[in-house]
Amino acid sequence: MKFLRYPGGKTKMLSYLVNHLPNKEEIKGTYIEPFVGGGSIFFYMNPNKAIISDLNKELISLYKGIKLYPHKVWETFESFPSGKLGYYEIRDNNYEEKPLHYRAARTLYLNRTCFKGMWRHNNNGNFNVGYGGEERRWVITHQNIIELSHIFRKAEIMQNDFEKVILGASKNDFIFLDPPYKPGEKDLYELHYSSGKFLFKEQVRLSETLKSLPKSKNIRWAMTNSSHKDIIDLYKDYNVKLIPLCTSDKPGIQTKKSNEVLITNY
Repeated sequence: MKFLRYPGGKTKMLSYLVNHLPNKEEIKGTYIEPFVGGGSIFFYMNPNKAIISDLNKELISLYKGIKLYPHKVWETFESFPSGKLGYYEIRDNNYEEKPLHYRAARTLYLNRTCFKGMWRHNNNGNFNVGYGGEERRWVITHQNIIELSHIFRKAEIMQNDFEKVILGASKNDFIFLDPPYKPGEKDLYELHYSSGKFLFKEQVRLSETLKSLPKSKNIRWAMTNSSHKDIIDLYKDYNVKLIPLCTSDKPGIQTKKSNEVLITNY
């Protein structure tokens, strides 16, 4: 289920990726996703037991709000005004002291009505993406929110650094990783869904964290990442496959290189 407009999401890669990932019956432990983002893989897998995490507090508040208060989230989302003036009123009002269901509804509302689904903050930490229109707002229904709530109830939802999440893995867990990256590039200097950056030193820390997992625990992991040679060099002892471009749009047709890779330890 795709309910967020999420730059860098993996929806278009699903038809390729799912052929290289275990299904939920094959995961004997917990499904873990340290960079959950828009959750395309998580929703597709619909695991029986999961831990999902991200550093973006607004994103995590959205997921927690839907998990705990689906009806209140929908009622608040539905009550927000339409049009450009209403959008800026909701965007610019102080929201941090509001209850969880309001903060969740606000994030969903802004995501569905802002320009191209971007999530960008200014130097003061304030969301500053302009208005994009109402066309995509009502693609989401009350029933969608209820269904999402049922999925989230099978997951522990956390706001944590990836290292803490990965090192918390137990025997037979499966980890899917989609760190922030720009295809073909070494560094990502600006994130669309966070106020931070993901530089190469974070890529190094990520690779070292994965390498530190004890083999005795039989923890499998798969990761999508940039095809930049310096990133691939970090994983030279693992399996690296180039991801074809737009596989889901034109199954079997691979006309260009995506500059993205799938890396697995199995």
